[in-house]
Amino acid sequence: MESFLTGPKRKSTHVNPTPEPAPSQEEGEESTEIKLAMLSSLHPHIEQETLLDVLLAHDGSVSQASESLKSFRPGARKSAVVGHQRSLRLYTKPAVTGSDELSSSPKKRAKSKKGSTLHLYDPEDVAEHTPCTIIHNFLPAELADELLRELLHEAESFEKITFKLFDNIVSSPHTSCLFLESQEEIQEQKHNYFYNGGMLNDVRKLTPTLAKVKPIVQETVNEQIQTRIKTHYPGGKKLRHQPSRPWTPNAAFVNCYTGAQQSVGWHSDQPTYLGPRAVIGSISLGVAREFRVRKILPRDAETKRPDDPDGEGQISIHLPHNSLLVMHAEMQEEWKHSISPALSIDPHPISGNKRINITYRDYRPEMHPSLTPRCHCNIPCVLRVVQRKKENHGKYFWMCYANAIPDKDGCSFFQWAEFDEEGVPIQKKTTTTTTTKLP
Repeated sequence: MESFLTGPKRKSTHVNPTPEPAPSQEEGEESTEIKLAMLSSLHPHIEQETLLDVLLAHDGSVSQASESLKSFRPGARKSAVVGHQRSLRLYTKPAVTGSDELSSSPKKRAKSKKGSTLHLYDPEDVAEHTPCTIIHNFLPAELADELLRELLHEAESFEKITFKLFDNIVSSPHTSCLFLESQEEIQEQKHNYFYNGGMLNDVRKLTPTLAKVKPIVQETVNEQIQTRIKTHYPGGKKLRHQPSRPWTPNAAFVNCYTGAQQSVGWHSDQPTYLGPRAVIGSISLGVAREFRVRKILPRDAETKRPDDPDGEGQISIHLPHNSLLVMHAEMQEEWKHSISPALSIDPHPISGNKRINITYRDYRPEMHPSLTPRCHCNIPCVLRVVQRKKENHGKYFWMCYANAIPDKDGCSFFQWAEFDEEGVPIQKKTTTTTTTKLP
């Protein structure tokens, strides 16, 4: 397929009407390369990248993809903004004639399949098929560049986080730092909050531009939360355990990715200090990278095979400079996300080969470490949610954090966590289990 994607655009050598694909071709088990070649012969004036997107949107059906492409206008000018493309919605609706409107036909959902990656660029496609909202050109250009320069200077002294993974001491593949609003909060973080089993040493006060941008992010994220509730949640009501109060960011994690290979693997952000159904506002600056998500599929332990994947196919969201990605309330409990290594990157005029990512977070007071359980190691526990097993799926539990501390073995502490409709912990008499069998 690489030859189709990188080769020169094919030109039509005849003026005969566009042929229809033979039924035998459509019914076979042809590879994506062959299907793409078929589409290219039927629509020689359309770029290969567009043909591939449309083919994926129609689940590999050449005839359906070809039918939808009949309404495509060759020579339509592409957007000059990096990271934008024509929406898949144009191709996933059947063509209509006369006075019929496109909205009269139901929209076919673009699906991600196991072992494949669906690339989404259009904000409406992202909102429809992922638990995220993306806003391009979020900040005024001058403010975005000011913030980027400020954080590039800060990032010169960022460090990698070291933690234990499967009895091995490893470091994060990128550098990071936590920024807070006041010196009091900084001291509180350094002495009471645990990350990957240890405390952060490098915690800084919000830079002037980070502080200036925070209320803009807060207002926009709260607007997007309400839109999400009305358009995507059953009955137009918030999810269970999702707070009704406004989202109020009081912390900003800043990550710096240098070069194409620095990345972060598949994970869900821990709700330990954010509480259930956490919402996160993430700004991307500098080099554009791919943000990938996949939904976790809970399975029965008895029927799951060792080679079964734990999630659906990947969905890739392109994050250009000066974009805001809102991870909504279903994200951390039901999906995983990553920043994948890239084969190459386009340098940014200010940051060169660096990407700066800011995740604004709402640390909830009722989730303070002094109010959460401590394990037998006398360390505040980490809060997790059952994702992979159908049994107890969606339930929260507290467990020992010391397993992630270098040169320290954790205990077998385990305790179910209960929350009310607003995601506030239900205080009751502490009961613990010392078995090592986790949900």
